[in-house]
Amino acid sequence: AEFHPSGLWYAVGSNSKTLRVCQYPQDINATSSAIRTDSSYQPTVSLKRTKHHKGSIYCLAWSPMGNLLATASNDKTVKLMPFDSDTCTVHGTEVELTMHDGTVRDLCFVEDSGNKSSLLISGGAGDCKIYVTDTATGTPFQALSGHTGHILSLYTWGGAMFVSGSQDRTVRFWDLRTRGCVNVITPVATATKPGSAVASVCVDPSGRLLVSGHEDSLCCLYDIRGSRTIQCFRPHSADVRSIRFSPSAYYLLSAGYDNKMVLTDLQGDLTQPLPSVVVAEHEDKVISGRWHPTDFSFISTSADKTCTLWALPPI
Repeated sequence: AEFHPSGLWYAVGSNSKTLRVCQYPQDINATSSAIRTDSSYQPTVSLKRTKHHKGSIYCLAWSPMGNLLATASNDKTVKLMPFDSDTCTVHGTEVELTMHDGTVRDLCFVEDSGNKSSLLISGGAGDCKIYVTDTATGTPFQALSGHTGHILSLYTWGGAMFVSGSQDRTVRFWDLRTRGCVNVITPVATATKPGSAVASVCVDPSGRLLVSGHEDSLCCLYDIRGSRTIQCFRPHSADVRSIRFSPSAYYLLSAGYDNKMVLTDLQGDLTQPLPSVVVAEHEDKVISGRWHPTDFSFISTSADKTCTLWALPPI
């Protein structure tokens, strides 16, 4: 699931091949009772597409302008749809991209400031390549090689840079201006400890801090400019499948296969033990967690077949 950049909508993809776009309730923070699960209610689904893909929808992303929605699946395809955020409708021509030869695991959009268009970055299983597609023409024009394992996570924080996390235990930094990989790090790898598959990556809005979530339940904070690991910690007892800085970067939201969503406080000394608290729980593995662009709320998706919107009390 992902929020629309406006915060007015969120899109949810499922293993049942269905895509839904739901309305974000405008009164969510006025009703702090929404925090209690006994007061939960069903969202308004404004757009629903059954059999949107031929397989499970593994990931989706909105363009920074909010006028495009991309989805990808284990049917090896990426679908690109023009979206009207005023009416919550798909208008115009959809494009299906078929360059991948395995499950597409993640997507992100990078703004090409040169010609004011969006580029779509996609990666996954198969040939371990990251593909760059010009969304104006719907044409993939670049295949970036380097990873030797499936790509599990992609993230961009503005500009021409993005990062990728892979089953090969590395995080790679890419710069579209140089058309290649500009840095490779292997979080917590030592001579005796080989590290673990990187299931999730995120960079804070300033571009200074990277955080990686791993299949061995570790999270690692990395100082990008200083090229050094700040610390590794274990907010979960199983795979960390999703990790995100809050819009202010004061907090980290992580989702784990231990059924928990954990909030970690980053407002103190980052080299010291970081305070963390379980803020939400599902009945099965948590697949992803995403912050609302402006409110102190988030959505989570889980193997318990629910996507849940949670409001946190103002701090």
